[in-house]
Amino acid sequence: MSGAFNSLRISSSGLSAERLRMDTIASNIANATTTRGEDGQPYRRKIAVFEENLTNEINNSKEVNLNGVKAIGIVDDDSELRRVYDPTHPDADAEGYVLMPNVNILNEMADMIAATRAYEANVTAINSEKSMFMKALEIGR
Repeated sequence: MSGAFNSLRISSSGLSAERLRMDTIASNIANATTTRGEDGQPYRRKIAVFEENLTNEINNSKEVNLNGVKAIGIVDDDSELRRVYDPTHPDADAEGYVLMPNVNILNEMADMIAATRAYEANVTAINSEKSMFMKALEIGR
């Protein structure tokens, strides 16, 4: 019967992954104009990184199962920071340029839409699986 719940496990891991992705995107959007962070540098765009979750440790032996995805971390985007000419900005250099975060709002919004749609797809899959389980229980009566 544990095989029957694999699809639920996979979909729920997808929900968690997309939630982390949306949280990361929201952080990027919120910090799109942060020119000085705790380290004194402009904010760097963050990217959530995932990998497939294939192994399951049961009774000290490794058994290969498909368990969906898992987050392995959030990394900084190493693309170049934007230079914007604004001599009135308090963080402007001697030439009047300010280093701005490498966050592009349009790209972040597109990523947010994709993450939202993926989240919704996982919710739909879970609801369908739940419905199938309920129908199976009704058949057994």
